[in-house]
Amino acid sequence: MPPLLDDQRARYGTYPDDVDAAVLAKFFHLDDADSIFVRRHNGSHQRLGFALQLCTVRYLGTFLSNPLDVPSVVVRHIARQLDVRDITGLPRYLERPDTYRNHAEEIRHQHGYHDFTAQPVHFRLVRWLYSRAWLTNERASVLFEHAVAWLIEHKVLLPGQTTLERLIATVQERSAARLWNVLAAAVSPAHQQCLTDLLVVPPRKRQSQLDQLRTPPVDVTATGLLAALRRLTAVRALGVSGTRLPAVPPGRFKAIARYALSARAQTIERIKDADRKVATLFAFATQLEATAQDDALDILAQIISAVFVANERKGQQARLRTLHDLDAAALLLKEVGQILLDTSYPDTEVRSRVFAKHTAEQVTAAIAEIQALTHPKHEPFVDQLRGQYAPIGRFLPTLLQTIQFHGTPGGQSVLDALQFLRQLDGPTPPKLHRAPTAVVGGRWKRLVLAQGEVTDRTLYTFAVLERLHQSLDRREVFVHPSERWGDPRAKLLSETAWTSLRGQVCRTLGRNTDPHAELALLGQQLTAAYTLTATNFATNTMVRLESRDGHDRPVITGLDKLDEPPSLRTLRKGTQRLIPQVDLAELVLEIHALTGFADAFTHISEGGSRAADLSLSICAVLVAEACNIGLEPLVQAEIPALTRDRLAWVQQNYMRHETLARANARLVAAQASIPIAKAWGGGEVASADGMRFVVPVRTINAGGSPKHFPRERGLTWYNGISDQNMGFNALVIPGALRDAPYLLNLLLEQQTHLQPQEVMTDTAGYSDTVFGLFWLLGYQFSPRLADLKDMRFWRIDPRADYGVLNDLGRHTIATKVVVDYWDELLRLAGSLKMGSVPADVVVRWLHGDKRPRSLARAVGELGRLAKTLYLLAYLDDDAYRRRILVQLNKGERRHSLARVIYHGQRGEVRQRYRQGQEDQLGALGLVLNCVVLWNTRYLDAAVNHLTTQGQEIRPEDLARLSPFTHRHINVLGRYSFAVPEAVQRGALRPLRDPATIDELEGL
Repeated sequence: MPPLLDDQRARYGTYPDDVDAAVLAKFFHLDDADSIFVRRHNGSHQRLGFALQLCTVRYLGTFLSNPLDVPSVVVRHIARQLDVRDITGLPRYLERPDTYRNHAEEIRHQHGYHDFTAQPVHFRLVRWLYSRAWLTNERASVLFEHAVAWLIEHKVLLPGQTTLERLIATVQERSAARLWNVLAAAVSPAHQQCLTDLLVVPPRKRQSQLDQLRTPPVDVTATGLLAALRRLTAVRALGVSGTRLPAVPPGRFKAIARYALSARAQTIERIKDADRKVATLFAFATQLEATAQDDALDILAQIISAVFVANERKGQQARLRTLHDLDAAALLLKEVGQILLDTSYPDTEVRSRVFAKHTAEQVTAAIAEIQALTHPKHEPFVDQLRGQYAPIGRFLPTLLQTIQFHGTPGGQSVLDALQFLRQLDGPTPPKLHRAPTAVVGGRWKRLVLAQGEVTDRTLYTFAVLERLHQSLDRREVFVHPSERWGDPRAKLLSETAWTSLRGQVCRTLGRNTDPHAELALLGQQLTAAYTLTATNFATNTMVRLESRDGHDRPVITGLDKLDEPPSLRTLRKGTQRLIPQVDLAELVLEIHALTGFADAFTHISEGGSRAADLSLSICAVLVAEACNIGLEPLVQAEIPALTRDRLAWVQQNYMRHETLARANARLVAAQASIPIAKAWGGGEVASADGMRFVVPVRTINAGGSPKHFPRERGLTWYNGISDQNMGFNALVIPGALRDAPYLLNLLLEQQTHLQPQEVMTDTAGYSDTVFGLFWLLGYQFSPRLADLKDMRFWRIDPRADYGVLNDLGRHTIATKVVVDYWDELLRLAGSLKMGSVPADVVVRWLHGDKRPRSLARAVGELGRLAKTLYLLAYLDDDAYRRRILVQLNKGERRHSLARVIYHGQRGEVRQRYRQGQEDQLGALGLVLNCVVLWNTRYLDAAVNHLTTQGQEIRPEDLARLSPFTHRHINVLGRYSFAVPEAVQRGALRPLRDPATIDELEGL
């Protein structure tokens, strides 16, 4: 496929239909030197035509064959600067072609414009393109856009479109060939043969070894973990484990591995270039080792969690069965106690009185009964735990022999214990009493230790596994290679990289390299916030202070439900009656006709595979995935684009995270330009919330939750939604984990044009660490807080007078730890911003860091400052609290619409593998945004129609209209993929006639 999209071809070297004020100010302003240069020419039409050519080449990077083929707004803008009042004479500029051609040459000479082939600029362009193609995995169309921008910036006249396309194709081919050669050279001939053998289907087998190895495990059982460990061993047996990776860009390497993990074995086998084939398989094997190790640890973590959850449940059930015996023994001892406390009996007669009522044997038996049946708080139930050891014993020796754990000093006790367990299953096992005991925590000591030595191997093993689980989650223990369970410190920017990038990162984040300057500024902001809140406190009827434990605690009165004025109800009803009815399939096709989002889907091989009516097939697959109904209802054998084979081919080769993200970016950009969307917000505010799905199939990418999945397992689809009601990013999280670790992932990994600065969440996303990281990265974290009574307010200056809030803000920040770790804090923020380490891994790592003077504490201290600033604003302004509530409600409405669309198979996710889950829910998010964009467009048209009919539209009512309405959209029944020609050309469907609706409703 040619590298350019149709809209890129149409834009190249030409003016857009509309030029906004920002573009006019940047490219079409004539400074003093320009004015002098232009006014050297005689005649207003000559000066105006000359100025148009000057600004055109500055903006487009080329001269037009017709210099006057310029939007009228540009002509008027330049004419005003030249005091040309009458522009009707401008066509005279074309009467003498030699004149405007000479003008172009004069501009080229005066302003230093170069031909595309001139040296050394052409060499510099090729070198720049090659560097970018080598370092990134950008598609040709993206590289083309960057190349055009480079040419304009460096005053190089744009060449013919195909000339630039051919150059980019050549550069990409050279870059790819170099990458393949470097990777193939890193593999010995013997290992190259081993890798190519992966593509061979063994005798009496239906799959190649490649297909077998890349099939992830699905069973969260001891058997499933053993299978995952065998898979990891088989990957290592390929011989590339531990091979030193050559100096290639990580992004390019991962892109090759991602292709190998998804492409069919036959497709890889057909690769003619030997180096490319070996490089592809080498990247696959290297990346798969990390993936396979992560999968094994995922299963291990879920098994350990399930063991202790089941232990608690079974233990409580066993206790319920013994309540009768426990009650009888307790009642007997109650009577003994009453006799003991009765002061009417002399002390010498107490024993005889007790034994007169109950024998010594009965009292002894009651004490023994209570001792046997009562259970110390937080201790595991021993009897039930022993019954769960058999499956642990099946996989533990293999696990310890297969996976090598590493750790920080905080995880050393776990590593020592694991090494001891490994030796226990060796040829010369050590004595049990020599087991390391530092790993045995408080709730295990009574059960495991006797006089400081281990006495029970089974319980000791469970104690070690529980601590291993906790340490893995906190990254005190980690593995290598790994994507999800690795060492976050190793992924931070290296010292060398940080030294070179420090200035750039600080400028990007808006942070000062001097911690004292930053703390001084924070101190000023804190003082101003305390002063404002204290000043307004007397008149703030929604907040009061209550004394508890001798200190003030804030109490906020809940917000009342926002009334709906008659004007809003009238507007909502009027717009709903005008919006046309539409099938979901037609809606998706119409949005593609408007935005061309389906063109963002490329074949996984990046080879440019296309087919006739490909966009129709893509839209059909999206509807099938989003509705969770499978491909069958969309199949129409008489339409080539909708045959079963075509749809399956598209589903396998075009539906993946990166293509869904690129398509979504187009939808978000299109919606932001609609006037009514601007009434909802400017895109600077966002919220995040999770939507839960039951997963009834066997998979390792799901988890349990007593609240959300009491009897099943499931996952969370964690969404980010802008104040314009569009989803800008989403993540799939196994189970129903806390949202906090994933908030920054949504922001840092999103690919739309939106740049949210404030993110609102429910209380579940709150922590000092999250506040600190958000502040470092320049974001405002704004959680909805259900209760402020236990919140601490902090200060920098212990002597500052905050009036009525003095006692509330009595806690003092330890600024020294912030100063001591300031450079490390900036390095951490830079690593997150540059994408070298995932945000959720960093949050878990910092949450688990227990060292008293560490980077984690510094982040927490900064977070306390940022949190206090937020809490003071939250206390002082009920409108602010209302704004947070309104934004969170948008997320809830989006999820309600998602439930309507995702109606098939009882609304359950039945994909077994992480990638399939992400792709399907990504398709749901994309179709959701199609619906929001479609509704936004027609709501805007309906509002305009009502305005022309004389209805007054209040801005506050317009802001409360929602694009999540769906009664007019058919998501059930027959799916038709036909759109009227006028709509395909960009026209709107006709609005409905309210009079006709009244007649129908009256029948």
